[in-house]
Amino acid sequence: MSLYLLFDVGNTRLKWAAVESTQNPSDRNKKLWTYSGSISSKSLHSPEHRAELADYIAKTMPKPDAIGFSCVAGEAAIENLKSLFPQWSDIEWQQLKGDSHYDGMRTLYEDSVKLGADRWAALIGARILSNTNALIINAGTATTIDLLGANGVHYGGWILPGLSLMQESLQSNTAQLPLAIRSADHSGFGISTNSAIISGCDAAQIGAIIYATQLAREMHHPIERIWLDGGNAKTITAEIGKLSNLNLPPIEPLEGLVLRGIWAWLIKKQN
Repeated sequence: MSLYLLFDVGNTRLKWAAVESTQNPSDRNKKLWTYSGSISSKSLHSPEHRAELADYIAKTMPKPDAIGFSCVAGEAAIENLKSLFPQWSDIEWQQLKGDSHYDGMRTLYEDSVKLGADRWAALIGARILSNTNALIINAGTATTIDLLGANGVHYGGWILPGLSLMQESLQSNTAQLPLAIRSADHSGFGISTNSAIISGCDAAQIGAIIYATQLAREMHHPIERIWLDGGNAKTITAEIGKLSNLNLPPIEPLEGLVLRGIWAWLIKKQN
C-alpha cells in the first residue's frame, strides 16, 4: 500500500493523517484518512513524547512514500518534527509555506512569505473541493477568515483572537471578570457575567463572518460557500444555527482542511 503522511502543526494542536496515494483530496468521505491522530503541539518539545508519537505512527502504518507538512509553531517545532523518524531518513520532508506555488491559485498578500502556512494550505484545500467564491475560516487558537475567489485568487483576510483567547484576555486583563465557562443558558444578551462573556465572544466571531460576507459582496465576489475548520468550528456553527434571518451562504464544517490542502500540494510536488 502506497501512502502519503501529512502533518499540520498548529499553535495548540499537532494533527497528522495518512492517505493512500490512489485517493483523491476532493473526496468528501468522512472516513477519508487511512490513519489519523491529534496531540498537543507542546509534545514536540519533549523527547519522550516525540519518541512515543514516532513509535505509535511507525507501528500503526507502513513506511510512507512521501511526507508533507505545514507548521506555524516555530523553527524549533519544525526541527523536532523532522527528527521523528530516523529510520525513514531517505524520505525528504516537503514543507508547505505561505509562498509555496500551487497551479491555478495566487495570493494578493503583499509578502506571501509572511502568509501563514496553515491559511494557505486551507485555501488550497477549499479550492480542491469547490471552484466558487468562498470564505475559509479556521477557528482555532486564532480565528482566521480568508476570501478566495472563484478565479483562484486569495484576496486577503483577517486574523482575530479565537474564542478561548478572547475569554482568557478578559480574565487576565480585568480585575473582576472571571474565566467564563460555556453552558446552555448563554444565548442572546447575557443576564449573568458568565453568559455575557460567552455570548459576547460568540457575537464577535459571528459578526466578523457576517461582515466578511458583506465586504466580499461589495468586492463583487459574493460568497457561495463558507468552509469552517478548527477546534471551535462546531461551536461557531451551532451558535450561528440558533440565529434566524442571517442570510448567510451554506456553512460546511469540515475537519482537516489544512491537511487536505497539504495533501493536494504534495501530490503536485510528487508529480
